[in-house]
Amino acid sequence: MKTIWHSLDVSLDTLNEIGETTMASHLGMEFTEIGPDYLKGMMPVDHRTKQPYGLLHGGASVALAETVGSMASALIINPEKQICVGMEISANHLRSVTEGYVHACAKPLHIGATSHVWDIRITDDQHKLVCVSRLTMAILAKR
Repeated sequence: MKTIWHSLDVSLDTLNEIGETTMASHLGMEFTEIGPDYLKGMMPVDHRTKQPYGLLHGGASVALAETVGSMASALIINPEKQICVGMEISANHLRSVTEGYVHACAKPLHIGATSHVWDIRITDDQHKLVCVSRLTMAILAKR
């Protein structure tokens, strides 16, 4: 399968270094796998990502989805000529999680010249579907 990424010279270490000074780092997110047409990341379910009932906070799931989807768009564009920014995100929370990790996989639904649309599926450690999210990214010319 042909890759969708702009550059084939991308490592998980580089992606994780980019996130060191962002919300992703604060919430314990980590990129875990790059495939020819997908990007995966994970996040702990702990005191940083739970709501008062002890469940994974829906906003934390959305933050994980947007982080993985946004980075995936950033890997597709030409960084010398373009930037990408989130336009819209929606999420359906399907199952609660109280411990362990959640794992996100972003796959493209649409890769256009001015927008990308991502399907992000979040599962728990037992591979049960926790959240489905759709992210639309705007692709802009770099100023």
